[in-house]
Amino acid sequence: MTDILIVGDTERSLELRHEIPLHIGDAFLYAETDGRRVAIVWSVEGDRIAKVDPTIEIVPSETFSPTDLIDGGVDIYDLDAIQLCRQVASLRIASARVPAGFPLRVADELRAAGVELIVDQRLFDDRRRRKTAFELAGIRIASRANDAAMSAIAAALARSEAGDGGRSLDGEPLTCELLKTFANAAFEREGCRSDVLIVARGRQAADGHDAGSGRIANDDVVLCDLFPMHVESHCFSDMTRTFLVGVHDPLLVEWHAQTAEALELARSLVRPGANGAEIHRAVCDFYGELGHPTGLSKGEGEVLRDGFFHGLGHGVGLDVHEAPFLGRVGHDLVVGDVITLEPGLYRHGYGGVRLEDLLVVTDDGCETLTHFPLGYEAVVQTHA
Repeated sequence: MTDILIVGDTERSLELRHEIPLHIGDAFLYAETDGRRVAIVWSVEGDRIAKVDPTIEIVPSETFSPTDLIDGGVDIYDLDAIQLCRQVASLRIASARVPAGFPLRVADELRAAGVELIVDQRLFDDRRRRKTAFELAGIRIASRANDAAMSAIAAALARSEAGDGGRSLDGEPLTCELLKTFANAAFEREGCRSDVLIVARGRQAADGHDAGSGRIANDDVVLCDLFPMHVESHCFSDMTRTFLVGVHDPLLVEWHAQTAEALELARSLVRPGANGAEIHRAVCDFYGELGHPTGLSKGEGEVLRDGFFHGLGHGVGLDVHEAPFLGRVGHDLVVGDVITLEPGLYRHGYGGVRLEDLLVVTDDGCETLTHFPLGYEAVVQTHA
């Protein structure tokens, strides 16, 4: 049996958060060895861990006294690493697999003591791909919050009116910032939050990661990419919709229809065993046949700012971007994977369209977790 070591806190170490679904802000040691799951942690936190998972053996970190080290003048920056090395020694671990983010100072101390550490991020990614029931429930709540937030944005756009300098809502300028407040209020009602979200207008929509700012024009495109986190579970959802307000740009209408078709094509290909790179290629081929450049058709080393220039999708869970990946390289999908599909078309300096749904892979295909309608014309009836 492979021994496992993780050192960190559950806010920044998502490998640790997967094993222990609690917020613990101070670093501690988690190990799997000889059929045991062990957390060496401050006793106060140990009590909390025992309540959520009684299968984890708690060893109070207070039993490893640092007094001799302090009295001996050990540098404060070396103290934690030496203490953690003592804790590992108490478990008689000679060799262990660790995630790529394992603390280097601790690794140096353990290796100097003769402990073999094998970095195996694939192992930890695969463990996180198998969502717990608690995590999947959190993803569903975050997706419900996402649907509510997108509805709030769509309702505001639909009620807005054209005016001097751009669109207005209830007599006030309608801005990307205001639309974000509506989304954040919807997140909060569902126990979710989002530190960053994308509500990009006009030319900003051509940049996949421009968060968006400023007043919505009377005739405009508004690209909304929302990825709230359910606070209790630390799990995310991810969804993108693109709205056209005022007089609809015919080219963007065409791109929207083509991108909706690309999304449905990708959705039809999702099943256990399907390879993410092959699904990505199918979407690139679809766009290419329509005359759009893609990441697979561009020249080697070419910078592509137009067409479909990014990956098709990625896993979602304790992080908003995690395995499996669907792009130029991709994983084989397995039952229980939670993934996005997000095709898009863009022209630098002009605008863009992206549509994104969140899905869970099932025994015979997939279940879509985000339910807000794709079609801009069905949900936004703006005043021209």
